[in-house]
Amino acid sequence: MIDIGRLRLFCTSLGPSHAPALLLVHGWGGDGREWSSHAETLAGRFRVIVPDLRGHGRSDVPDEGNTPREMADDLAALLEVVGCCPVVAVGHSMGGQVVNLLAVRRPGLVRSVIALDPAHGAHGAEVDGIPGRLAAYREQGARAAADFVAGAFSPQAPPGLRTAHIRTMLGTPDHVIAQAYAGMYTDREAVGVRPHSETYLERRAQPALTVWTSAEAADWERSTLHAPGSRVDHWPGVGHYLHEELPDRATRLIGEWADSLYSPSWW
Repeated sequence: MIDIGRLRLFCTSLGPSHAPALLLVHGWGGDGREWSSHAETLAGRFRVIVPDLRGHGRSDVPDEGNTPREMADDLAALLEVVGCCPVVAVGHSMGGQVVNLLAVRRPGLVRSVIALDPAHGAHGAEVDGIPGRLAAYREQGARAAADFVAGAFSPQAPPGLRTAHIRTMLGTPDHVIAQAYAGMYTDREAVGVRPHSETYLERRAQPALTVWTSAEAADWERSTLHAPGSRVDHWPGVGHYLHEELPDRATRLIGEWADSLYSPSWW
């Protein structure tokens, strides 16, 4: 548990303290355990920081403010405490929104962003369904969110992965589920809906690698790229938890992208 002044975050750190740093950030209703295999492999040549976001896992659970924007500010404070800046910030789903917000709000702390099926760019039918989903999350909390998780995996997902995520989601406090979802999509400063996503992605100065499971979303984000050296990949036929369905591929992608950002003198 690390006291960052705002609250306490549970966080693990693996790898050499002097090595280039990776920050691995989980998504909505998850925790840092989903990065365990990636972190062990990457710790051979990187310092790997894996937090539990506020309201999730073993970190403190505030009554209010469990939103991506506050989570990004938490991570800024965490990085200053542990002293490993700038980082390659990697985030899945809501975590992808969080690391992008971190990059925009505190650019000196982030060397690059890797966003895996991030929670931005919502449009069309997905946007139409947001009010109903938010109402369900406010009424039923994690029980309603578990339904989303149950349908988020492809047929080739490793055995036990679906059940593990359902259990983790059900262990997340109900008010955190609702506040985080509103913070992604409906709050005044939310950036999850496509026009708002485009506005904030234009402010991201760092090179970014984004991986989508949707071809349409990948095409859309390619049209929004501004920072030199950025890239968008499309992984077809895989579920939303792509980094866990294909952990070796995801770990290799993260390592190769991070390697490309550092000069040989780091090694």
